[in-house]
Amino acid sequence: MQVYLGSDHAGYAMKEVLQKHLKAAGHEVLDLGAFSEDSIDYPDIAREVGEKVLENKDSKGILICGTGVGIGIAANKVKGIRCATVHNTTTAKFARLHNDANVISFGQRIVGNQLAKDMADTFLAEEFEGGRHAARVDKITQIENA
Repeated sequence: MQVYLGSDHAGYAMKEVLQKHLKAAGHEVLDLGAFSEDSIDYPDIAREVGEKVLENKDSKGILICGTGVGIGIAANKVKGIRCATVHNTTTAKFARLHNDANVISFGQRIVGNQLAKDMADTFLAEEFEGGRHAARVDKITQIENA
């Protein structure tokens, strides 16, 4: 699977660990920054990841900042992105199953490297269930189009 990976400076170290893990698992990983721990603005990274995910329909995005909150909020401003801030494998799983999330975010200051790997693996392995959840996702789309 094609995965767009992005972070700000506060998520850089975890992004580097996650990138190696995802490549070893056979994913095509495209790193959109940060490329060091020098301060950068997370909205810029969130926007770029979101736009790339929308350009490449079957791709997914993973974003990391200090908490996962700010970068997730910024990603959700990109029309068509459904970014879920996740804290464990259960939230990563249901972000895909019930919400058809195409991006997840989490925080380097909140979760450890192993949990980050597990959440990414879970998110990328799951498929949207559809059914009753499709109508709810459609309602989300209607909000963003209002």
